[in-house]
Amino acid sequence: MNEAPMPGRRLGQTACVIGLAYAAVSVYWAAGGTWLLSTVGDGLGKPGRADGLIIVVAVWGAAVLKLVGAIVPVAATGEEPGRAAAAWKARLRLLAWAEAAILTGYGLVLTSVGLLVQTGVIAPAAGADHRALAWHAYLWDPWFLLWGVLVAAALVRSRHATSRAAEYARAR
Repeated sequence: MNEAPMPGRRLGQTACVIGLAYAAVSVYWAAGGTWLLSTVGDGLGKPGRADGLIIVVAVWGAAVLKLVGAIVPVAATGEEPGRAAAAWKARLRLLAWAEAAILTGYGLVLTSVGLLVQTGVIAPAAGADHRALAWHAYLWDPWFLLWGVLVAAALVRSRHATSRAAEYARAR
């Protein structure tokens, strides 16, 4: 008999897919890929940079953080079988709430500012990379915003089910 998934589980899985896709882009760039690299700005795609190793390490670090961030919402909205798992789940949910706040805040602020630049309300700095600014306003920053909103929605939707599961575990 197939039971319905916990409320919020599908949202957590969707957040995971969004995060894994974002992590895949970072892994691709860290491994030397250049497609769309020029859309992030700062000349990261320019060959022969003196700080090349630092950038590669930073991109790998971002990829790892995105991979962890992709998995956390699924783990935080899943079912736990017992008391020890309930305690672990509470920590995961706290981590997921921090993730949701960071991703949503970062995405909201940068998307808003980016769109204000794109509409001319805010003037870009002299010498700004207008192509990268547009890509950030319309893709990269909204992607963070969407991911954060999905994580928050998954946590909200799974809140009551998690509380009931924790009560059940304590009663056992």
